[in-house]
Amino acid sequence: MSVLLFLLVLFVLILVHEWGHFITAKKTGMRVDEFGIGFPPRLFRWRKGETDYSLNLLPIGGFVKIFGENGVDDLSALPEAERARAFGARPKWAQALVLIAGVTMNMLLAWVLFTVTFMVGMPTEVDETTATDNAMLMVVGTLPDSPASVLPYGSEITAVTSGDQSLTSLSHTELSTFVGEVAPAPLLVTYTYAGETNTVEITPAQGLTEEDPARYIIGAQTALVENVSLGPVAAVVEGAKRTYTSTIAIAIGLVTFLKQAIVGTADYSQVSGPIGIVGMVGDAAKIGLVTLLNFTAFISLNLAVINLLPVPALDGGRLLFVAIEAITRKQIPPAWAGYLNLAGFVLLIALMLAVTYSDITKLIT
Repeated sequence: MSVLLFLLVLFVLILVHEWGHFITAKKTGMRVDEFGIGFPPRLFRWRKGETDYSLNLLPIGGFVKIFGENGVDDLSALPEAERARAFGARPKWAQALVLIAGVTMNMLLAWVLFTVTFMVGMPTEVDETTATDNAMLMVVGTLPDSPASVLPYGSEITAVTSGDQSLTSLSHTELSTFVGEVAPAPLLVTYTYAGETNTVEITPAQGLTEEDPARYIIGAQTALVENVSLGPVAAVVEGAKRTYTSTIAIAIGLVTFLKQAIVGTADYSQVSGPIGIVGMVGDAAKIGLVTLLNFTAFISLNLAVINLLPVPALDGGRLLFVAIEAITRKQIPPAWAGYLNLAGFVLLIALMLAVTYSDITKLIT
């Protein structure tokens, strides 16, 4: 199920991205030869106007074929009116708009998804002093190899007991105090996750923190969370804020990681490729639809930021080519552009393989 959900999310994100290229190319006077849903082999196609619309076998996104976009076709035999509709014949501003349209659509999709989640009810961390009776004690992380590692991320702790003692107020502070009072006796922790309720035995341990190694803790990072829903206008505003702050954070993180990868100090365990994201999508879906939509928005922004990198074979790299041509007023030789795109593609594949290897290693260990 996780794989199917991942493919569905990927399909939607790439399709939205390619639709941005498609509609902008149309609006700027370019001829679009094909808009494909999925990737070949082709199942069937139909023609509307001058564009072929195809449905293909592999449901992992889509593609757009814009007339003359590769720059190597001989267009001299075509009428002037047709040559003028080629990608390379259009003004540089039009080319730039087409290239940035996919990223823009991914950002707009994230904005829409964030807005919907704020309207439906976004799980929001609240302070213990202002929390209502509806607040839930959620597991937002666990220390590596700690006793609390058996608690799934996103699970709600509903009860904690030890012998004939029980935790009467569910909060991070009260839980920490309760653990200290009953330790080293084991705890029975009841939690709900993915609609199921389970109880596990957790024994507090020492030596889990450098600040206070003698202190008994279970290693759970918890937070009080309430579902906060907003009106349409406030949701749109908060959705825009979340889109902006998330994009900046993703960009900073990606640039930092790439710098570390270049000098050989990158920690690949801190990033995830397709294999890792499959599991994350499944976990998000188990928590609930709002969490899945929220996660999809973050993936959409990641796709946008990655595509903006000035690397050949990505939209950002092609945008850089357009900028160079606009400044120098000379076309980059198609053969050179092809070689650079190939080099960029090889670089991306190498990076993806490294991240995928890290994903597999995390699964094995």
